[in-house]
Amino acid sequence: MTKVVVHSGKTLAAIIGPTGPEHRRIAYKVMLEALAKVKMSLDDISYVVATGYGRLNVPFADKQITEITCHARGVSSMFPNVKTAIDIGGQDCKGIKIANGKVINFVMNDKCAAGTGRFLEVIAEALGVRVEEMGELSLKAKSIPKISNTCTVFAEQEVISWLAMDTKVEDILAGIHDAIATRVYGMAQRVKIEKDVVVTGGCAKNVGLVKALERKMGYSVLVPSEPLLTGALGAALIAEETVRQAIDKGIPVSRAERRLAEVTFFDEAASRGNRS
Repeated sequence: MTKVVVHSGKTLAAIIGPTGPEHRRIAYKVMLEALAKVKMSLDDISYVVATGYGRLNVPFADKQITEITCHARGVSSMFPNVKTAIDIGGQDCKGIKIANGKVINFVMNDKCAAGTGRFLEVIAEALGVRVEEMGELSLKAKSIPKISNTCTVFAEQEVISWLAMDTKVEDILAGIHDAIATRVYGMAQRVKIEKDVVVTGGCAKNVGLVKALERKMGYSVLVPSEPLLTGALGAALIAEETVRQAIDKGIPVSRAERRLAEVTFFDEAASRGNRS
């Protein structure tokens, strides 16, 4: 997903759009939608910070900052006592240790889809359920089968085997959530999990997975009202702080050349010239 947050003392607009295959162009589209919502032009925006995997694909950004820093800032603005953030997104998982809104340590799994939203999508397809239904369905489980694999390919095969043994879908889902929680918890423990713990990312909307994580930890975790927006919110807050610091120092804000346009893989005009 691609997100935009417009912030000035409070959130003025928040847009979430599916990235899809044209990931280098979606930033332009969601920014247009956000500007329309607040009835502004890009020139009305004082500063733009881009974050996440696609941060280098935002031609109208004034600065690029890693998602680790932005997540920590966004989470801390909502939960001032947070000490650990666990972000479970579509492509990776992160454990972030936080003190006073700053990152003091982090760990992440970005080498495979295990324990991510993509993993859940594959399992949902194998079970014939919608991703949005997985959490609530798993809460109806009577038993939790042990899923040995969190590799997406092997876990899918294991799920099919459980189905062949007439295991209920809700039980299999509970097993899947337990397997993911075990993997994520083990990863996050490398930064020494401390309360308050906040879970973010699209997978935080899965109540079954959140409950499974709570069972591993032995206590409750916190979830933002919209867990997809913490990184974008953090980027917006950093942008706002950058402007305020410049004003306090009486210096102009250093901005990049504003270009509200799509980013393409190549220079189309040059390409046409080479073909002619």
